[in-house]
Amino acid sequence: MRCLIVEDDPDIQADLRRALEAAGFVIDAAGDGEHAWFLGDTEEYDAIVLDLGLPVLDGLSVLRRWRAAGRAFPVIVLSARGDWTEKVEGIEAGADDYMGKPFQVGELIARVRGLMRREAGRTSSIVTVGRLRLDTTRMSATFDGAPAHLSPLEFRLLDHLAHSPDRAVSAGELAEHLYGIADTGDTNAIEAIVARLRRKFGRELIATRRGFGYLLGAPP
Repeated sequence: MRCLIVEDDPDIQADLRRALEAAGFVIDAAGDGEHAWFLGDTEEYDAIVLDLGLPVLDGLSVLRRWRAAGRAFPVIVLSARGDWTEKVEGIEAGADDYMGKPFQVGELIARVRGLMRREAGRTSSIVTVGRLRLDTTRMSATFDGAPAHLSPLEFRLLDHLAHSPDRAVSAGELAEHLYGIADTGDTNAIEAIVARLRRKFGRELIATRRGFGYLLGAPP
């Protein structure tokens, strides 16, 4: 899961990065609107946390540019100002959710995950694939009802596939979401993680659609 944090306060940005990385996200960050707009226009993100009070280019303008360019990733707007008119402006500009400062980081993470589930067409944090059951909120798993031991990389890979139902995800995309980059070595590492998961839980857990990538369960 790849998330962009757009926040000009270095302390808040650092706190958000630590919390979201601990929750399993790969993080990019921007401290001004121009850099944020460029990243959102050229990279693929599962979610964006966007502060409105940014230097160079304000957050609403950034959001309007993304939406005008057809960028449809979920965006949670942050603002130190609680004026309801600003909240309306953010929603009309294309925001999916809005949080006023100060906020609880735990609530922010829960809202990001909720937006991602809705984007993927799911309303529950529980994903069941054959005999494996993932809880994407608690970052835990069970297999045949017993706790399943997954490394952070294994869990993040399964979680990303779970957020892409019925779509084959390439090794390059998985590498970018797990590591933030996608060179040949990292795509080979993805193949190794998939092989390890198949040894643990059976080959039917992750299917390969030749020439396209991986998906959970049997290919449609």
